[in-house]
Amino acid sequence: EVQLVESGGGSVQAGGSLRLSCTASGFTFDDSDMGWYRQAPGNECELVSSISDDGYTYYEDPVKGRFTISQDLAKNTVYLQMNSLKPEDTGVYYCAADYGFPTGGSCEAEARTAGYWGQGTQVTVSS
Repeated sequence: EVQLVESGGGSVQAGGSLRLSCTASGFTFDDSDMGWYRQAPGNECELVSSISDDGYTYYEDPVKGRFTISQDLAKNTVYLQMNSLKPEDTGVYYCAADYGFPTGGSCEAEARTAGYWGQGTQVTVSS
């Protein structure tokens, strides 16, 4: 059974930091591209950051220089270190494997189409 379990979300003030973790099981983590997605209220699902199986990283422009994605292959875990958080970073963060860029729907809808997705973890940044 495939499982992706996110943790590390919470409520912080602007300027604070959080570290999200996603531990995977049930598929070959080493061969997978992993991504962190955000569902903000009223917005489409966004790909915040991703890391390919060979270590290539992607960041959406608003988080460049503030967020860092990394992975520990021995632990089947991908991380998202989020620094200098802003209120606009607020949302439910999902970890997903082998999905790519969203197609315009909610993250829940995207999760029903392909890839492996976690249940999400809430991040709330207050001003």
